[in-house]
Amino acid sequence: MVMLELRRLALLHQFAVHGTIAATAAASGYSASAVSQQLSVLEREVGRTLLERTARSATLTEAGHTLAAHAAVILDAAEAAEADLAGTSVRGRVVVSTIPTAAAAWASALIEVSRAHPDLELVVHQHSPDEALRRLRTRETDLAVVDEWSNHIPREPGLHRRELHRDPLYLTGDPAGGTWLCAPPDQPSRPGTDRLLRELGIEPAVRWEFDGLPMIAALVARGAGAAILPGLALAGTGLPATPLDRHRRIDAVLRQGSRTRPAITAVLNALHTFVTNTAKVANPADSGGVAR
Repeated sequence: MVMLELRRLALLHQFAVHGTIAATAAASGYSASAVSQQLSVLEREVGRTLLERTARSATLTEAGHTLAAHAAVILDAAEAAEADLAGTSVRGRVVVSTIPTAAAAWASALIEVSRAHPDLELVVHQHSPDEALRRLRTRETDLAVVDEWSNHIPREPGLHRRELHRDPLYLTGDPAGGTWLCAPPDQPSRPGTDRLLRELGIEPAVRWEFDGLPMIAALVARGAGAAILPGLALAGTGLPATPLDRHRRIDAVLRQGSRTRPAITAVLNALHTFVTNTAKVANPADSGGVAR
């Protein structure tokens, strides 16, 4: 029986996701030469050619695709076993990838859980939803906090979603001027914003596109135009805002194998408890900003 080394299987899995040695190296923290060397060792261990290499690129062979698919299952099982063996001990490193508005609003919850568990090492990165989910799939992160602007909540095998918050949407700024500020078309909020504006009978003339809801809120505050923004992006700005009876959903997403890991459970529960106990934290009405 061939004894497969988990770290090499993880590299093969990441290569299957990223598609290049360079991207796999960047994601794993190894050098490109080290990744290539470890994959070569894995080939010798299994006695099959896993990568078809040329001078400029490498692609998975049929055997490589087969082993990469098994690697994902093996890594999930190893993660679940580690979680079960941890018992109730909240310790170790937890990497969180979160949308910026949630990171800013819920920072105190993360600080609190860190103080409550001294053996917990918490690392927080701010990413777009797509990037956060990509990092979750490749095991670069343990918990992704993402938003969804449509009514369709995607279900992906191997991942578990838990709703954290329904963030109300508001119209802010002066729509009479006809200038609208929006996220770029490739951002999740843009299709939802465009759809909502059309439901309101508005065909927006988008003059400004900015990657980041806090930046859009700041520009609205300077009179640059109007925008549809969620409560978390408006909290503390004092901007007049009209509620639209719509919301974006904010979810925590984790791998199925890590659902019982105490450290991840502690972080997830801290976020959920904080949001539940401060349901109005994102509501501009708290600062008298809502126009009714």
